[in-house]
Amino acid sequence: METKNTLLITGAAGYVGTMLVKQFASRPDVDHIVCLDKEDKPELLNDLQNITWIKSNMSDDGWQSKAGEKKPNIVIHTAWQIREMYGKKDLQWKWNVVGSDKVFAFAFSTPSVKRLVHYSTVSSYGAESTNRLDYLFKESEAFRDNEYLYALEKKVVEENLKALYDKTLKNGSIAPQIAIIRPAAITGPRGRYSRIRFGLQSALSGQLKENFTHRLVSKLVSWVPVTPKWLRQFIHEDDICDVTELLAFGKYDDKYEAYNACPPGEAVLGPDMAKAVNKKMLKVQPWMIRIVFFFAWHLSKGAIPTSRGGWRYYSYPVAVDGSKISNKLGFKYTMNSKDAFVKKEGRYMKYI
Repeated sequence: METKNTLLITGAAGYVGTMLVKQFASRPDVDHIVCLDKEDKPELLNDLQNITWIKSNMSDDGWQSKAGEKKPNIVIHTAWQIREMYGKKDLQWKWNVVGSDKVFAFAFSTPSVKRLVHYSTVSSYGAESTNRLDYLFKESEAFRDNEYLYALEKKVVEENLKALYDKTLKNGSIAPQIAIIRPAAITGPRGRYSRIRFGLQSALSGQLKENFTHRLVSKLVSWVPVTPKWLRQFIHEDDICDVTELLAFGKYDDKYEAYNACPPGEAVLGPDMAKAVNKKMLKVQPWMIRIVFFFAWHLSKGAIPTSRGGWRYYSYPVAVDGSKISNKLGFKYTMNSKDAFVKKEGRYMKYI
């Protein structure tokens, strides 16, 4: 008899979370999905009958009892405030770090939960001046301390998860299987066209037109500024959903494992970016980017996402090896970084 799964997906209104709910709700082995988010249910999910929407910030209490009633056996944690909130560092820490701790506590204390899939990031390896374009970070390498709040918070949350796991085993209790996904930048038709947001590609391509700040940024980047070590790796939105599906539903024996989610092949370099957005390239140095980021952050009061430490990721490479999930679990990426970045292909083209 086929096992029927009940999922809890945090961040279900987010870019990735919504796609996961949409994709998994149609699986014959999924009975129900509990969706947790501080935002309202997206229109894309309105036709689904087998979901329960809980509107709550994960750092608050109350959602745990509602989610527990459904007895989920798989928890997928994608919720995150990625863009730093100007002057609200403590609140953001509460939302992300304290909130994640509460999700983990729920997963470990709810007997029905057998597997936890947690979204981390490759950013926590650290963008340092000593990083090389040809060096690929592997999962076995430690995260480094970081002034970039997003990367720091993700590092702390991974450390908290490992500490909770170790403590649970030490006490003789049973812990759920843990699978950690560390994705490169996620892109695709839905990310680029259906959800126009303040991202690198949308800013450089001139797609930002909603308000004065957006239009100003589009004017300022009439040329693409490129540092000597500028590098980006991308994973297609279909691939990241399929990676998650494998780790959530697949059969494997590992009790605690982390996976970089990044396809093999060439990364996107400065000239590639300029070509993709049909603009000329302007060579600049990291110190220039640092100054621009500082003033843009404070003058716009965070409206332009150039928070402290962010300049490093525009200046120094963080390239990773994403082959572990292929070698160990047989996952096959459908697109390399360059194709994921520019091709208009994928499941969400039909919505454009």
